[in-house]
Amino acid sequence: MTSFLYHIALPEAVFDSPAVSILLPIALGTAVGYSTRPSLDDPDVRAMKQPPLRPPPQVFGPVWTVLYGLMGYAAHRAIGQTTAGLDVPQDTRIISAGLYTLQLGLNLAWMPLFFTLKRPLAATIDSVALLGINGYLTALWLENTSTEVAGWCMVPYVAWLSLATYLSAGAGYLNGWSFKKGSKKE
Repeated sequence: MTSFLYHIALPEAVFDSPAVSILLPIALGTAVGYSTRPSLDDPDVRAMKQPPLRPPPQVFGPVWTVLYGLMGYAAHRAIGQTTAGLDVPQDTRIISAGLYTLQLGLNLAWMPLFFTLKRPLAATIDSVALLGINGYLTALWLENTSTEVAGWCMVPYVAWLSLATYLSAGAGYLNGWSFKKGSKKE
């Protein structure tokens, strides 16, 4: 598994630079968000049943921007700074880099799955995997004093992912797991 994770990981130069580590997920998240966000005037979006506790739509953009920045900074602290001689085993760095890259890809896939492809079940599965990977990364980084700051940076992200998973599953369930007109099954 370590070999697989090594091959999918972003280049080390991304993690070595705090600016690149922070700005890359913000830029990618913004690009995906703007290209796949639904129109609030879309009748399908207006008709979609939502679970309780859903924040107003205007909250999502600012919250995700902060969370993307925190996750990027966490990756820099846990992966990039370890090349500077911090006491983090090579396997942990490889696993962290690979899982971080994988979770970023899953994160970027959620909006197209949910809003563009209208596949709430696939989006919810994506969200559950995303939550699991980030829960593991957070625990992994919290247990090492060299990466503890990175772990704490991930805590708000994991909390928000918990809410996002609930919202994804709730919207899917309340809408019969399909957002396509005239269909009750995905």
